[in-house]
Amino acid sequence: MDKKLLEILVCPVTKGPLIYDKKNQELISRSARLAYPIKDNIPDLLEEDARILTQEELEALA
Repeated sequence: MDKKLLEILVCPVTKGPLIYDKKNQELISRSARLAYPIKDNIPDLLEEDARILTQEELEALA
């Protein structure tokens, strides 16, 4: 994930920052409790394609 792109991208739901999860190839929005997939190095920032984060996953980000 390009660091400059990550600085520009925000969560489309909350307009908050996104955290890059390299292991799972996702962009995480803590405020929306969503994980947006990255497919072929392209972030998919559609809310309907995101998965809801569990409480355990959110706590692990802290």
